[in-house]
Amino acid sequence: MGGQDIIVIGAGVVGMATALTLFDRGHRVTVLDAEPAPGRGTSFANGAQLSYAYTDALASPGVRRQLPQLLLALDPAFRLKPQIDADFIRWGLAFLRNTSSDAFMRNTVAGLTLASESRDALHALIARHGLRFDHATPGKLHLYRTPQSFAAARSLAAAKAAAVSVVQQALTPDEALAVEPALAPIGDRIIGALHTPDEESGDPQLFCLAARDALVRAGQEVIGNIAIDRIEADGDPRAIAPSGQTWRADCIVLCAGAQSPRLARALGTSLPIQPVKGYSITAPPGTAAPTVSITDVANRVVFCRLGDRMRIAGLAELGNRDRTVDPARLATLVSSARDALPGAADYGRIETSWAGLRPMTPDSLPITRVIAQGVIANTGHGGLGWTYAAGSARRVAQLMERDG
Repeated sequence: MGGQDIIVIGAGVVGMATALTLFDRGHRVTVLDAEPAPGRGTSFANGAQLSYAYTDALASPGVRRQLPQLLLALDPAFRLKPQIDADFIRWGLAFLRNTSSDAFMRNTVAGLTLASESRDALHALIARHGLRFDHATPGKLHLYRTPQSFAAARSLAAAKAAAVSVVQQALTPDEALAVEPALAPIGDRIIGALHTPDEESGDPQLFCLAARDALVRAGQEVIGNIAIDRIEADGDPRAIAPSGQTWRADCIVLCAGAQSPRLARALGTSLPIQPVKGYSITAPPGTAAPTVSITDVANRVVFCRLGDRMRIAGLAELGNRDRTVDPARLATLVSSARDALPGAADYGRIETSWAGLRPMTPDSLPITRVIAQGVIANTGHGGLGWTYAAGSARRVAQLMERDG
């Protein structure tokens, strides 16, 4: 009959892209997730931008210089919550090693390579299955408000263009307004912008639901309300629920995001992942809503049009494991968004408020490797899970075919 029986743990964008990719390669797939439906965790309402040219690693010389400020919680957008445990300390030391200029550039270029693969892989999934998830190609503008930040951005863009073929155009304020007229109310506060015309966007939760529907139509299983307690890999790999219910397969692919280290630990594997909590709101477009995706660098807020909705996301809290929405932090996001683009959304009619845990590695690159006999990790995508999902899924399939 051919193909293998595969269990995918996790029904976010990474897990669903992995399941769909493996099915397309001739395997039989079962997806298990703790939530009742796909895309209900970190993929539920993330920033929605598919940022193929913006894979800048979190660990950088600039962040290293900011560490005292982060430890004192002086930056409202980026906070560090230290943990007194060996895993956090090891992760922190590895993160510091990756803040050198050479490591930052190496990790950023590696991310660009994966992002390019991911764009091709996502387009293939869309073409094969007719997936609908408010997918669009609006382009993207990064806005800069100081000459220093704009100069640094242009320098990095030139370095990335020299290493990998990406198109990022430096624009004057007037040129930025020509690309996105909705910036007019803040035009006098912009020093310059970087424009990437072919950047994409899409609703990650709708992608997860569309992928589920495609799999179920093809006779595959996507099962919710299953919180996996442990994975066993002596003999045939098994995923076991707290009740003792067991699923056996030829291979298990671990796509459980911030929960992945817990499941890997029982296999004797330590995955260097720490949660980075982020927030978003979804609201109707405002009186000056952009159609181009926007990242306001100074305020660390992103704006993404999704059909007749505006998704606004921001904040980063490293080490915070609490998924609940903190009203004070949400208010900080709304305040930053209003300051960045006051007319982007109808801020008085917020439809959805969300917080999620992005699984971050020290080098900002996902872990895609065998971690036990018959078990592959595909996790640790950080804030670029939506961007990297289809590409890392393809890498998992290639890994299985090479080793199988």
